[in-house]
Amino acid sequence: MDPETAMFAGTAGTTLVTLLTTEVWQRARDGIASLWRRAEPERAAAISAELEVTREDLLAAQADGDLESRSELGREWQGRIRRLLAAHPEETEALRTLLNDLAPYTPAGPSVTQHATASGNARVYQAGRDQNFDRR
Repeated sequence: MDPETAMFAGTAGTTLVTLLTTEVWQRARDGIASLWRRAEPERAAAISAELEVTREDLLAAQADGDLESRSELGREWQGRIRRLLAAHPEETEALRTLLNDLAPYTPAGPSVTQHATASGNARVYQAGRDQNFDRR
């Protein structure tokens, strides 16, 4: 598999997992299942069911403040999509079209949650972007 397709599969997996927690999750699920229905029809129903389980896992993790599950599930779906595209490269354009159709519903940019604990004389410096310090 060429690196560009592998990178696209990675982006698709991450986007899919993000969309599973939005109002268009059913549309995302149905679109991904349709890719499998064309390429590997015997697995389409299982893929659809696995996407629903992934959604339930994501929502539970979100409620518990579990930050690792989203990236873990994203990597899982990245691998599945990469393997699908490796076996059925003809589905690449269909996936690209699906993601373009769903792009307006994709939350803008990644969200960042930071947690820190300082004790004693410790200091914590956190920034969502640039951080500048002046020497005294």
